[in-house]
Amino acid sequence: MGTQELDIFKIMLSSGIVVKAVLLLLLAASIYSWTLIFRKSGQLKKWNANNEEFLKVFSSMRNLTEVHTSTREIQDCPIKIVFDEGYNELLKIKEACLERGGKESLIQNINTVGLESLSRSLHKGINVGMIRPNDKLSYLASIGSITPFIGLFGTVWGIIDAFKGLATGGGSIDAVAPGIAEALVATAIGLAAAIPAVWFYNLLQGKVNSVQSQMESFSQDFLNFVQRTLGM
Repeated sequence: MGTQELDIFKIMLSSGIVVKAVLLLLLAASIYSWTLIFRKSGQLKKWNANNEEFLKVFSSMRNLTEVHTSTREIQDCPIKIVFDEGYNELLKIKEACLERGGKESLIQNINTVGLESLSRSLHKGINVGMIRPNDKLSYLASIGSITPFIGLFGTVWGIIDAFKGLATGGGSIDAVAPGIAEALVATAIGLAAAIPAVWFYNLLQGKVNSVQSQMESFSQDFLNFVQRTLGM
């Protein structure tokens, strides 16, 4: 095989149907993974900015009603989802206590029962708020773990084609080299698709975990605020 024939694109174009199908599948997986990477990175950046904006408002307000009113315009904010769940549950608790005996009933409820129902609502808010950050993130892990095996399949198939040349009596390197080249290209493309997917999955998963930690910390701040001020 001459040096001019070692062009990777020529090798891909001259490969067999199976290897071409493998290469196209790997290319599609790589494009999809990069699309997820850019989309998820943009979303996380936006969520972090909205979380910071919400926390600034929360720390500057004197009661939860003011927080609720002042943050209506903040959308797509995981921490606000937690706040809304807790705030709505607190309204229900207050309404029930007012029917039974006013603020004294609210104080007694907190002292005897505690804030278990409110804590459960905040935990629900965390679960709901984590749906979008976790959405499709596992696809990156799947791409990172599967594409090397797809590339390996193309490698094995290319080697089989190479040995077919030997079986037909072509014992020279020219008969074997094209199949080996196809095999190596499939392996390389598989690794090229897998490595960024695994890298960015770990990176993005760390950022998603950070968002979840923020939400969990906020839920504790919310409970402390309620206990200090008795809610509203």
